[in-house]
Amino acid sequence: MSDKESKNSNPKSAAEQQEKLGLSRRGFLGASAITGAAVAATALGGTVMTRESWAAAVSESKTKIHVGPGELDDYYGFWSGGHQGEVRVVGVPSMRELMRIPVFNVDSATGWGLTNESKHIMGESAKFQNGDCHHPHISMTDGKYDGKYLFINDKANSRVARIRLDIMKCDKMITVPNVQAIHGLRLQKVPYTKYVFANAEFVIPHPNDGSTFDLQDKNSYTMFNAIDAETMEMAFQVIVDGNLDNTDADYTGKYAAATCYNSEKAYDIGGMMRNERDWVVVFNIQRIEAAIKAGKFTTLGDSKTPVVDGREGSLLTRYIPVPKNPHGCNTSSDGKYFIANGKLSPTVSMIEIAKLDDLFDDKLKDPRDTIAAEPELGLGPLHTTFDGRGNAYTTLFIDSQVVKWNMAEAVRAYKGEKVNYIKQKLDVHYNPGHIHASLCETSEADGKWLIALSKFSKDRFLPTGPLHPENDQLIDISGDEMKLVHDGPTFAEPHDCTMARRDQIKTRKIWDRNDPFFAPTVERAKKDGINLEADNKVIREGNKVRVYMTSMAPAFGLTEFNVNQGDEVTVTITNIDQIEDVSHGFVMVNHGASMEISPQQTSSITFIADKPGLHWYYCSWFCHALHMEMVGRMMVKPA
Repeated sequence: MSDKESKNSNPKSAAEQQEKLGLSRRGFLGASAITGAAVAATALGGTVMTRESWAAAVSESKTKIHVGPGELDDYYGFWSGGHQGEVRVVGVPSMRELMRIPVFNVDSATGWGLTNESKHIMGESAKFQNGDCHHPHISMTDGKYDGKYLFINDKANSRVARIRLDIMKCDKMITVPNVQAIHGLRLQKVPYTKYVFANAEFVIPHPNDGSTFDLQDKNSYTMFNAIDAETMEMAFQVIVDGNLDNTDADYTGKYAAATCYNSEKAYDIGGMMRNERDWVVVFNIQRIEAAIKAGKFTTLGDSKTPVVDGREGSLLTRYIPVPKNPHGCNTSSDGKYFIANGKLSPTVSMIEIAKLDDLFDDKLKDPRDTIAAEPELGLGPLHTTFDGRGNAYTTLFIDSQVVKWNMAEAVRAYKGEKVNYIKQKLDVHYNPGHIHASLCETSEADGKWLIALSKFSKDRFLPTGPLHPENDQLIDISGDEMKLVHDGPTFAEPHDCTMARRDQIKTRKIWDRNDPFFAPTVERAKKDGINLEADNKVIREGNKVRVYMTSMAPAFGLTEFNVNQGDEVTVTITNIDQIEDVSHGFVMVNHGASMEISPQQTSSITFIADKPGLHWYYCSWFCHALHMEMVGRMMVKPA
């Protein structure tokens, strides 16, 4: 590394230059978001911005994030809700939260996890009331977002869910068999999203029946998983050496890659850091499909999913050694590189995708020959994103910085040229994990906005007790310099996000009465001879009572019904309003029953009428001037 390179990648030099300007790191980071929006005294080709140039840069960038009354954001942002188990919809660049989509959680506002429709979608896993979602990604066609689906993982309970973006609701969910802790998730980009690729993180024995707990045993392993994006059923699983962390796919449809941070198959921190190099596993999707078609697979346990062996020596995979405990795996938007982020190494490894054919055909004997460059960026590189102009942006967790670097110049430097590939380092608050630039996961990366998802906030916001919020920061990358223009608190480890142009997402204004989302409920009504749009009726079968009613602001079709104590009551409501915004709710007081019924939607919920007496139900979504009067009564006769 040249002296200039070393200086520009050294956080200390940036701090020294801050001091020369009379700006300590604490003083700079403790200022308002707008003051902190400047590139600050970060080394930028050997130059430092003055207070005056900061003010001018911030003033210019501030106008870009203002979305006034009657105006719309340019991008939909989809944030993982972390431990909340939800997906948050955010407008970019305003950073205003638009909606929350419950997925792996229970949500009393919509009734998700409570209604019969949501429980049908969640299947057996509806018994879990927690989730830990990490990686939201939008379906693609020919390397561009098609706006059809968004997929999200649940690390806590080994699930993957699909959200229909036309209604912004989860419509499919699968528990991945034979594995524990689905972490990294990415999608096949080309020719379309045929597969959802999902890494299972932890090594477990197979069968995992308590007969052994030895992780070094040959039958202890984890797997790379492929899910059919349309059916949301398992397509195949691949046994790997070590464990798996993050994953991504190329722009040919042929390859996927995944980082491994525990090649040692250890169970303690010291053991997991023993090797100086771990690896990136590259999966040849076409060879895997051919092997399965030829019947060269097995199954495990009760699952019918085809399982192939992709451990070292397999024709289906290749293992590329990289330093050390790599974390993020990101495909450059130009399609040239898989980039593995070192975490415990100050470097990232650029794997040249064009060389993978030769690697799989054994024309390259050393897997390291696929490495195009290993630029040194700073301490704790975790994730990398791209602007479509040849530049990459990497989070430095330990340095609390985002570093902008040029990929072509990094390759030249790796070959021995004296070139400064680091273009800028920007302080962020604090310890960033994921990073995402607008459209960066597609071939249309437009280099306008960058989101740094910082894990700690410390002194950025009003104190909230021992548990602090995290900090999402919006950075303008449309020019030559990064400019921090907004930061905002966020709750419970949102982890990752993705962005699509607003024209790429087409949402419905009201429900289609033939929507499959509530098709099972419609079928049940047909068996009962019910016209859901008109009938208000109670059907009794022993101790099971089915109550059908319509809702139209400001009244329920039934304002009272009678049941017996101990009856299992299913209330099905169809909202016959046809005007957007007129959503209704149903809450049965003191029974834990709550749900949303938006225009033309049918929703149902089941509960036990275990308390004799009069029990009110009411509309919980404000729908009319007489909303408070939209009520009814359930009379429960003593047993």
